[in-house]
Amino acid sequence: MEDDEGFKGSAAVLFPVPVVLVSCRARDGLDNIITIAWTGNICSEPPMLSISIRPSRYSHKLIKDSGEFAVNIPGQEMLEKIDWCGTHSGRDFDKFKETGWKKIEAQKIAVSLIEECPVNLECRVKSSYLLGTHEVFLAEILNIQIEESCLDEKNAVIVQKIKPISYITHKYFGIKDKLADYGFVLKK
Repeated sequence: MEDDEGFKGSAAVLFPVPVVLVSCRARDGLDNIITIAWTGNICSEPPMLSISIRPSRYSHKLIKDSGEFAVNIPGQEMLEKIDWCGTHSGRDFDKFKETGWKKIEAQKIAVSLIEECPVNLECRVKSSYLLGTHEVFLAEILNIQIEESCLDEKNAVIVQKIKPISYITHKYFGIKDKLADYGFVLKK
């Protein structure tokens, strides 16, 4: 496992990473969905995130061409279709049709959102970098839609109602327990 030079594993040991469904649109108006786990927050102001996609993937070209995509955060009840979207290409399948998921139009971008996802983030690419096997897209979040039932009285997200999925070394995991609030050590 470890030798004098250290562990020679994958970047995938930086876990967990969230499972998301990225929707994008081709120039001919056809929508696609790609399941990815290499995504994360990168900036608070302006709100920005990153996604990383292999250039060989169908969605890569769509995002390069349009400069827009949506990050749809699914719940655990969607897992079978999430995995299906991650193992089938949009070159061969209409993923909205095959999954039965409903499209809703975004407010700030020309991409369909997935209605069944409790959280949808509308994004516009600011820059991208080919880093080797993946190209990272840095994007500004222009609009967020959150299912009202997943918010508390202070408009804070109730993670347990969303039931997000984590991806760890080729396995899916749910998020179960809240451990503490940020800054809890300051309250002691």
